[in-house]
Amino acid sequence: MEIRDTAIPGCHTVHPAVHSDARGTLVKPFAESAFAAAGLPTRFPEVFVSRSRRGVVRGLHFQVPPAPQAKLVTCVAGEVLDVVVDVRAGSPTHGRHVTCTLSADDGVALFVPVGLAHGFAVLSAEATVAYLGTAEYVPGTDGGIRWDSAGISWPFDSPVLSDRDAALPALDGFASPFSW
Repeated sequence: MEIRDTAIPGCHTVHPAVHSDARGTLVKPFAESAFAAAGLPTRFPEVFVSRSRRGVVRGLHFQVPPAPQAKLVTCVAGEVLDVVVDVRAGSPTHGRHVTCTLSADDGVALFVPVGLAHGFAVLSAEATVAYLGTAEYVPGTDGGIRWDSAGISWPFDSPVLSDRDAALPALDGFASPFSW
């Protein structure tokens, strides 16, 4: 397993070994020892799985204090364009974003630290995404910024959105509860 830095401090791509044979593939996107050696969290008390169809954009989400949540995100079926935006006040990369393709074929995962908004666009006919969270979901602590407010080049002009995601505030003028 190789853990690589991205252009946003604290955000990393995780490149696991992929083992293939006549039966298919085996991928391990998390190993406690590798995460501990990289100084990353090793406790993930909650797992979410979402399944979406091509053209869907989910996000850009985060969980605010008192229950902030870092995430390890991996695509277990299909392919997505995964996106994070730094919303930490005072961060040298505040307002900047990073994109990466997550695919079941290569098993690459993305570690999203607290203070980054996360979302994705489904590129394949269908995709299943698993999120391991460092904190459990607490009602009333979920937040986000609008998908089209951070200068991201999304693969769709008119994506399928939830009503909640369409109504999120824009990044410009967003009063962040996160600090650098």
